Amino acid sequence: MRAAKVATFVTLCLPLAWLASQIVAEIAQPGSALGADPGEAVVLHLGEWTLRVLLLTLCVSTARRLLGLGRLLQLRRMVGLFAFTYLCLHVLAYAGLLAGFDWVAVVDDLTERPYIMVGMLAFVMLLPLAVTSTRGWQRRLGRNWRRLHTLVYPAALAGIVHLVWLTKDGYAEATLYAVLLGFLLAERAWSRRRAA
Repeated sequence: MRAAKVATFVTLCLPLAWLASQIVAEIAQPGSALGADPGEAVVLHLGEWTLRVLLLTLCVSTARRLLGLGRLLQLRRMVGLFAFTYLCLHVLAYAGLLAGFDWVAVVDDLTERPYIMVGMLAFVMLLPLAVTSTRGWQRRLGRNWRRLHTLVYPAALAGIVHLVWLTKDGYAEATLYAVLLGFLLAERAWSRRRAA
């Protein structure tokens, strides 16, 4: 399992390594790697990978049940924390590269742009999950830990809505994520009904 954890860690770092290489190329030759608006490209890349890794987190439990891979659960916390890391970097990149750390502009965006409101709602829902992801918090919260961590579902939905609202053309990616989330929720409902 240690090898699987190392492989998972390295794999989940690859999108960040790719982005770092693109930023280096962009600095060396402006306009060569990240397009006309590099800041927007960075924010978009981090946001897309936040959603992908978050959905991957939800896939772990489904894969365990459908494929009988119980040991996969040992990877779920790491994958979930990677999703939150990508989200934090996404929010930081937005605040720095698009808003210029102008907190008045950030507050204006939060009150005037629905897609940013929904994205921030996803962040607020995922924050307590990251904080309480340890075994110590799991013991302290008992049954409430599982209830709290069901916030991952509306957070994933909010992430998809955030993507749909900021997409200017072509909804194939958002549709794929929505279908995957629908499947994962349906599988969970079916699994609970069968166990009842």
